[in-house]
Amino acid sequence: MGSASLLNSSDSSQQGVKDNNSIEEPVASNTQEEVMAGGKQKKRGLSESSEQPAPTRKVPKRSDQIVEEEFLAVRMTAGQDDGRPNRRLTDFILHDETGAAQPLEMLEINDLFITGLILPLEGSVDKKKEEGVRCEGFGRIESWDISGYEDGSPVIWISTDIADYDCQKAAASYKKYYDHFFEKARACLEVYKKLAKSSGGDPDISLDELLAGMARSMSGSKYFSGTASLKEFIISQGEFIYKQLIGLELKPNDKGFEDIPALIALREESKKQANFASAQVMPSNATLRIGSGTAGEEKKNHMDSVDEEDEDAKLARLLQEEEDWKSRKQRKNPRSSSSSNKFYIKINEDEIANDYPLPAYYKTSLQETDEFIVFDNDYDVYDIEDLPRSMLHNWALYNSDSRLISLELLPMKPCSEIDVTIFGSGLMTADDGSGFNLDTEAGQSSSASGAQATDGIPIYLSAIKEWMIEFGSSMVFISIRTDMAWYRLGKPSKQYTPWYDTVLKTARIAISIITLLKEQSRVSRLSFADVIKKLSEYKQDHKSYISTDQMAVERYIVVHGQIILQLFAEFPDDKIRKSAFVIGLAKKMEERHHTKWLVKKKKVMPRSEPNLNPRAAMAPVVSKRKAMQATTTKLINRIWGEYYSNHLPEDLKEGTNSEVKDDDEVDEQEQEENEDADADEEETVLLEGTQKPHSVSKETKAFSDEREIRWEGDPEGKTSSGCLLYKQAIIHGEVVSVGISVSVEVDESDELPDIYYIEYMFEAKNGRKMFHGRMMQHGCQTVLGNAANEREVFLTNECRDLGLQDVKQTNVVSIQKMPWGHQYRKDNIVADKLDRERAEERKKKGLSTEYYCKNLYWPERGAFFSLPFDKLGLGSGFCQSCKLEEAEKEKQIFKVNSSKSSFVLEGTEYSLNDYVYVSPFEFEERIEQGTHKSGRNVGLKAYVVCQVLEIIVKKETKQAEIKSTELKVRRFFRPEDVSSEKAYCSDVQEVYYSDETYTISVQSIEGRCEVRKKIDVPEGCAPGGIFHNVFFCEHLYDPATGSLKKLPANIKVKYSSGHTAEAAARKKKGKCREGDSISEPDLERKTSNDKRLSTLDIFAGCGGLSEGLHQSGVSSTKWAIEYEAPAGNAFKANHPEALVFIDNCNVILRAIMEKCGDIEDCISTTEAAELASKLDEKDMSSLPLPGQVDFINGGPPCQGFSGMNRFNTSTWSKVQCEMILAFLSFADYFRPRYFLLENVRNFVSFNKGQTFRLTLASLLEMGYQVRFGILEAGAFGVSQSRKRAFIWAASPEDVLPEWPEPMHVFSAPELKIKLSENVQYAAVRSTANGAPLRAITVRDTIGELPAVGNGASRTNMEYQSDPVSWFQKQIRGNMAVLTDHISKEMNELNLIRCQKIPKKPGCDWRDLPDEKIKLSNGQLVDLIPWCLPNTAKRHNQWKGLFGRLDWQGNFPTSITDPQPMGKVGMCFHPDQDRILTVRECARSQGFPDCYQFSGNIIHKHRQIGNAVPPPLAFALGLKLKEAVDRA
Repeated sequence: MGSASLLNSSDSSQQGVKDNNSIEEPVASNTQEEVMAGGKQKKRGLSESSEQPAPTRKVPKRSDQIVEEEFLAVRMTAGQDDGRPNRRLTDFILHDETGAAQPLEMLEINDLFITGLILPLEGSVDKKKEEGVRCEGFGRIESWDISGYEDGSPVIWISTDIADYDCQKAAASYKKYYDHFFEKARACLEVYKKLAKSSGGDPDISLDELLAGMARSMSGSKYFSGTASLKEFIISQGEFIYKQLIGLELKPNDKGFEDIPALIALREESKKQANFASAQVMPSNATLRIGSGTAGEEKKNHMDSVDEEDEDAKLARLLQEEEDWKSRKQRKNPRSSSSSNKFYIKINEDEIANDYPLPAYYKTSLQETDEFIVFDNDYDVYDIEDLPRSMLHNWALYNSDSRLISLELLPMKPCSEIDVTIFGSGLMTADDGSGFNLDTEAGQSSSASGAQATDGIPIYLSAIKEWMIEFGSSMVFISIRTDMAWYRLGKPSKQYTPWYDTVLKTARIAISIITLLKEQSRVSRLSFADVIKKLSEYKQDHKSYISTDQMAVERYIVVHGQIILQLFAEFPDDKIRKSAFVIGLAKKMEERHHTKWLVKKKKVMPRSEPNLNPRAAMAPVVSKRKAMQATTTKLINRIWGEYYSNHLPEDLKEGTNSEVKDDDEVDEQEQEENEDADADEEETVLLEGTQKPHSVSKETKAFSDEREIRWEGDPEGKTSSGCLLYKQAIIHGEVVSVGISVSVEVDESDELPDIYYIEYMFEAKNGRKMFHGRMMQHGCQTVLGNAANEREVFLTNECRDLGLQDVKQTNVVSIQKMPWGHQYRKDNIVADKLDRERAEERKKKGLSTEYYCKNLYWPERGAFFSLPFDKLGLGSGFCQSCKLEEAEKEKQIFKVNSSKSSFVLEGTEYSLNDYVYVSPFEFEERIEQGTHKSGRNVGLKAYVVCQVLEIIVKKETKQAEIKSTELKVRRFFRPEDVSSEKAYCSDVQEVYYSDETYTISVQSIEGRCEVRKKIDVPEGCAPGGIFHNVFFCEHLYDPATGSLKKLPANIKVKYSSGHTAEAAARKKKGKCREGDSISEPDLERKTSNDKRLSTLDIFAGCGGLSEGLHQSGVSSTKWAIEYEAPAGNAFKANHPEALVFIDNCNVILRAIMEKCGDIEDCISTTEAAELASKLDEKDMSSLPLPGQVDFINGGPPCQGFSGMNRFNTSTWSKVQCEMILAFLSFADYFRPRYFLLENVRNFVSFNKGQTFRLTLASLLEMGYQVRFGILEAGAFGVSQSRKRAFIWAASPEDVLPEWPEPMHVFSAPELKIKLSENVQYAAVRSTANGAPLRAITVRDTIGELPAVGNGASRTNMEYQSDPVSWFQKQIRGNMAVLTDHISKEMNELNLIRCQKIPKKPGCDWRDLPDEKIKLSNGQLVDLIPWCLPNTAKRHNQWKGLFGRLDWQGNFPTSITDPQPMGKVGMCFHPDQDRILTVRECARSQGFPDCYQFSGNIIHKHRQIGNAVPPPLAFALGLKLKEAVDRA
């Protein structure tokens, strides 16, 4: 029974009466039938043996009658019973046989009994006179039900053998159990109302819409602290809710709950959450793992949908639920506020007017964006801690008349009935953690990065609701909150600075008072008057000087008292918080009879009306620096415009890509913690180079009778199994032939048809007429999701045999092959327009959809390829998909030849005396990695190089078994095996011969490599880049003694045979690690003979991407576009052969299209057109034209891509300003052979993944082949964690580049992209468990650079020493003079802090001594910034702030402005007391020492922080070179 009979009150003849005649369905049973039956027998046994019932429980009693037997109590409370008795139950407790209270759902595990007051079902009018009968320990409870769905209020029924009871009120001691169950029942009712048409619901809403609606309807519950908590609860109960609803009787027009997508999604999300803790970590070398079970397990027959759980699992689940409920209640009810915090004393504007300038009005030349457009808030009630957080620069505050107004007039707590409204404007950027240094000029940001603010989004805010100060020593962090977001305040605008100075001055005074009180042996000794007296004694040059007049000082302190009181309230020392000064100040403020505002609970009521900011009604003023609408081609405008026109904001919620919480450039530590959590999710992981197992096919059902099908024509050959092949068949008079597509009838009620491309047709041995088809996947089922064209399908490598009788429709897909090239653009546009018009006409007439196919979708490789026309539909019994599957199976076969001189492992042949990579864990245990940011690679090991001496087959069988085969190998040691010092001064390609031999498992082999004489080893051709697996050996190492000496003459090393070119040839034949490229001599030879690709670099920056691509020999950058002049000048200096346009790319594209006479295809602003017309003649004549450009690359900026503000862009007008539209329009207009997009890792998840998917859809629409993936730069030869997303595109006539093989050990998980609900793709394997080469360390990178001091400013100096490490030799090249070894200057206090940070790995602000220091101006300050320990819990302990690098570790992600108080604050040199220099940061990115940067030190850091590491670009370039050579 359980929840089987989920009743509505309208189903009963009497309201509130349980319907005893309803048919109870077993589908959602909360107690298994066997358990119930067993329980009944047990109860009867107790009765027959006259054993005593369960012990009674002591409960509060009224003057009610007490009986021992349930049937007596039921009889004594009889009313108008019609059939089975129904009663009310109050003051009840449910308990087990021992009398211990138990949750109702524990009925699944144990027998439960009832103690409570039984009342008649019909209540008395006079509640006080209402009498009941108390019965203790009766039952056993047989089942429970939930009803009340129509009334909207849950009714809980419990049933015994004798009666059904309406549970009305639990005993006080039982409420903690019952309230939990009641909230679950209420959740069921709310979901019912949202999904049942009969209750005004919508069964077609998405899961996100359902959760948003639930958050609104259940927001009044006292058990949830906010939206996030409530949503978490709903998801956790998804399985429970699903089981209740599928058992309900359906109303007319209601859709079966088991078929409602949102409910199914809720259930799946609940399962996923439940399974998360036990999910296994995916091994890096694994193939695929399916997390959702087989298709057979997911049949829609809801009779089988109730998952079987054993009793232990049930008990664990129920106990965990109770624990979660308790913790939720604890979170909801933290320590109550003191009475003094109930009211906020309002500041009087007249009293503070003299401390501010004369009235002025807000003015700006920027076109500002409404905050409501930038942030979309989905909920009516929101927990303020869940609001997004950004930074505001160049800001000002004003009232509804645009008059500048003080921040002081706003409360520092959320209050009711505020009678002042303040708005704001500014430039929104990422929250970089910077604050204000009160020792410097007021209003000056401590980060000194005012220039950075110009890159933000100009925004005007809705009404500000509260503000707060986080402070410590001389550092102050001030934040404001609207209903939409939190903003940390950066540097104010010049106009507003005088209004802000007073706030900062008051904060400085408050800190001075706190310092004054801390210096006292007893805080209570200083009264309010004493403090005022001491403040009046300050000299005029003191930063906290007010006046020498005590009355003036007291007036200032009192009228600005709220700022001071709030700063004291935040201070951790209780004695200071409750000091005599604080009590005295509060009393003085009371005496002024200021208005009191009631402090309200921390809930936010998001907008219910338009943004009332006066800026909303003003006509925007055009600015040179405003965000210009992108110049686009009509194709790009149509694709993106149609999407955002047809998909409302709520549609964006259904993106499959989960958002990443923080920018990997800004908050790397939190990002990596998220990644590690992601790695635990039990989903299908498609790793590049692995083959996905064929999915379980859907069951088809016959659409035609076998007798209605006949072959047309004679057989044309046989299949490999001997079946006759045919080219045509007739079904119902319609011709079906090889090379067409057909839809088939399937059992499942999918809205989209299953479509197959017919490769060949044959007659099976049993006479059945069959065809072999390759599945064609609908675009929405691929990574494209809802960005796909609804008519486009993609060929896949999934294939199967089907019967011709299953064919439902023929010729459902047309195979398209459009002519390629910029010269065909216009013709293709016309043809495409006609095709779309014809499709729209068919749709209006209700005709079936005509699908088209242009590409092959290969999710295992993260790519879309051109269709293999020469291998499709041959009708010869050949299928390319089958061939791939056979090759993959063949690859998995392990073989040993008869002479035991060679073996084949994963498709690669190994012979005696070959050199191999072996897993480092075959020789030693895993070493615990470093825990701090810069020490993550410490302890990681490269593969061990070994030589195969003997193949040992322990068990002789016909087919060699991998488990019974071992290898005897000689181990070659690496310099890092000797010592870190030896590793530092040795070549990464060097290995040492040893006499150590081992017997290892053949499964520990990771790939092939070579060991040669040093003279035969090719030199790397680029700094940081080494992409061949060749090592040299000149020394003998004895691990027992640690001795290292030249190889003795008597030791004859069997070196790898052949030269590099021959090795490369072998690699091309597959006898090497997959992904290895051609050797450098070959590369250099080809580079000299072949023409490089003529390249256009857009958003070029200082040229990191172009530099690496040029080093690889594939690219020659002839044109570059960069908006920022310093970066553009740097590009010119390093790429003198390139024409650099320092201008807006929108203007350049408009000028090019206008020059070519294609203005009708150009959509741009009048501003872009005007600026394009003003380009000088030299620029116009040198513009690149279609046909001249072979390769376009770049990284379009987007304020949202880095996760810094998490805004959900939902309007087309806002999207039109995104530079990616212009970037894609360049590709559309020029149609280059190759295209490469680079962006931050979060590009794939920004805007719920829609930007990423629309980018792919745009390139596919142009006709490109496309590949996507995420790479970690640290695995490609730099000592830095830097994850970047890339999208390759290649013309249909070219070869799509592969991903480069990561060569260096680096601690990072597989960087995955979500393809669909349960499937993710990783471009390359993680190298955390091994790679050909060790990680590059900080010492490798900068260890030999000369020492400089804080604020070093000499741009040119001598090196002072020779390069030591392999990396230093590569990076220094032939440079004789060291440039840009300059460092940002820290103020006196930060320099002292830096000096006090221990020179040990991982040390940061937490290692500072807790002491005071005296500055040169005499001021005594705390060494540890107060704000850090006070706010550490909210900010991940501020890990890394004032952090020192580890010589053996790596650099954190390079940022545009290194500073100790930034979120990536680990910027101190390992040994020297200073911030890293520009050159050190450049080396961490892999820039050679000859590379020049332009502008001041801030500009140079920005250029480096925004660049693609050249070694990563070099690796990508080598794979592009391979593709070009194969084309």
